[in-house]
Amino acid sequence: MRGPLVIGNWKMNGSRHSIVQLLDGISGLGRQAGIEVVVCPPFVYLGEVGARLQSTGLRLGAQHVSEYGSGAYTGEIGAAMLADIGCGYVLVGHSERRALFGADDVRVARQFEQAQGAGLTPVLCIGENAEQRAAGQAWEVLRRQLAAIEPIVEGRAPCPRTLVIAYEPVWAIGTGAAADPQEVQLLHGRIRAVLGAAGRDARILYGGSVVTDNVRALMAQPDIDGVLVGGASLSAEQFTAICELATGS
Repeated sequence: MRGPLVIGNWKMNGSRHSIVQLLDGISGLGRQAGIEVVVCPPFVYLGEVGARLQSTGLRLGAQHVSEYGSGAYTGEIGAAMLADIGCGYVLVGHSERRALFGADDVRVARQFEQAQGAGLTPVLCIGENAEQRAAGQAWEVLRRQLAAIEPIVEGRAPCPRTLVIAYEPVWAIGTGAAADPQEVQLLHGRIRAVLGAAGRDARILYGGSVVTDNVRALMAQPDIDGVLVGGASLSAEQFTAICELATGS
């Protein structure tokens, strides 16, 4: 059974004060039946947030992981380090990492492998930009980005216990213009088909201007298993409402 998964990506936002307030407002979500909730704070707050999440049922995730295990890589964070401080999830290949920080498909594949090897659940983010969408290249882009997990799909590498893909159309992120739920469903269905046997239990999330007004329609689609939430995850009220709607409440 693919239970709903909601991930809050805080990006480069927050302070110690605001994070305490936010966590106080969402701590009950981890005890909500039938849903798994993950929060991804900035690196400098991972330890503090992880300590506060203990006994809440909420899961800790990171926003990025290095393609290297350890060594002279100033500023990078290794997968084993994330696991050591209690992270269970990590975003891999987020569109902002791809566009702004040089995360190409080869690097993303290595990051996925590092995360998986450390016992983390990597969340592979894929998505097309506005120009690619207008040119009718959306599926071509997604298929290429899925090559990061080709060894798993082809059976050359073990399938992780929990495989998570997040489809985030770049043109929708932060714009308030979420993709049409039926259009998302078509793409999610194609993604699941490409995954083959691994797609049966894989959770495929949607991300891109997820708000309370559209989450119910998105979650009603058979191949949308959850949402990756950006700006709305910084509001305890909005994030709580999104999680409740994701379970059909």
